[in-house]
Amino acid sequence: MATVELTPETFESTVANDGITLIDFWASWCGPCRMFGPIYEAASESHAEVAFTKFDTEEYNAFSGALGIQSIPTIWAFRDGVLLFQQAGVLPAEALDQLVDALKAVDMDEVHAKLAEQRAAKEAPEAPEQ
Repeated sequence: MATVELTPETFESTVANDGITLIDFWASWCGPCRMFGPIYEAASESHAEVAFTKFDTEEYNAFSGALGIQSIPTIWAFRDGVLLFQQAGVLPAEALDQLVDALKAVDMDEVHAKLAEQRAAKEAPEAPEQ
């Protein structure tokens, strides 16, 4: 599967999908991004069950800034709508394959349970001090 261009309009609906979604934050003027591009594209061909997307930080500079992207390339990895991984810098092909394998192995029931616990703890009223 080839990579898909991501825009601010498609961002939320794309990352909220079930399954694994990878985002490559990049820009055409970025040398490391140009070096990583073929690695990322090759991985998209060998992992057809994963959504490989690219987000042009130059074209959507304000949105990238709002997301906190400070250096490129940066990879974000979502599974079932949950951000599980983010890293700046070029990943070698083997490391990208290992990342996909690790994402597949995550117990999402456990992740969702922990997230629910965290939300409940934030929403719980604080006990008054004595």
